[in-house]
Amino acid sequence: MDKGGKIAYITRSSLLYKSKVEYADFCINHVEGCAHGCNFPCYAFNMAKRFGKVKTYEEWLKPKLVKNALELLDKEIPKYRNEINFVHLCFTTDPFMYTYPEIADMTLKIINKLNSNGIKCTILTKGIYPKELVDSKKYSLDNEYGITLVSLDNDFKKKFEPGSAPYLRRIKALRKLHDAGLKTWVSMEPYPTPNLTKGNGIVNLLNILNEISFVDNIIFGKLNYNCNSTNFPKSEEFYDTCAKIVEKFCKLNSIKYHIKYGTKKVDNVLTVNVFKENISLCSFQTLEPKIIV
Repeated sequence: MDKGGKIAYITRSSLLYKSKVEYADFCINHVEGCAHGCNFPCYAFNMAKRFGKVKTYEEWLKPKLVKNALELLDKEIPKYRNEINFVHLCFTTDPFMYTYPEIADMTLKIINKLNSNGIKCTILTKGIYPKELVDSKKYSLDNEYGITLVSLDNDFKKKFEPGSAPYLRRIKALRKLHDAGLKTWVSMEPYPTPNLTKGNGIVNLLNILNEISFVDNIIFGKLNYNCNSTNFPKSEEFYDTCAKIVEKFCKLNSIKYHIKYGTKKVDNVLTVNVFKENISLCSFQTLEPKIIV
């Protein structure tokens, strides 16, 4: 694995918490900060700065791992067990932060501990999934593994996700989990307006969809908190068109999908059970994806 910077350690008094995010349940953020340095802007960084957890962007880029995470889980799992449907890793950091093996090692231990207690996990990363996750003796087959993917353009990545894993490596690692029979998903959020990236925004969207046609679930959402995106002419129409394309593609390929609230012009109802069903809609092992143009 590629080696990142030196990791720092902190302790906390609690770890598990009930999330208020639209499609989530309980959540764990066992790292403070994120070396990926996303500039969409990063909502997590803005909140951390607002509440005094970090002072600068440079400080945010130096992740701090919660060294007592496993001990906290031993105390909190019995406390919340009857309330938990699943645990999401993570919303304010990355559980498989690119080039930080110490974080990946702790994340694997956390997933194993939760699974050993009968608790399903959903995971989202801009890093690389390790091959250890295919071990069904240690990790539940009910887990759902996702990557964030909003572009295939390396210049876009350098500007907006400079420290994250290369796009094609993310996809390749996710595909290996799929090929091992595990549930996979992609978060296409925040999807950029055409003025922020090269090429045609619709064509770019179709190219991404065709690369990830093997997954079980796709979540699509617009870019918020960016004035260049908000001020893009007819941005509402653009996102409404994109949402319809995602819906059509997913229906053609029997992929479960969710369009984030606020993305469509005539909006969908809030969805809270995206990950609560343990039903796989389709096995893609023997199916050729239906490509739309």
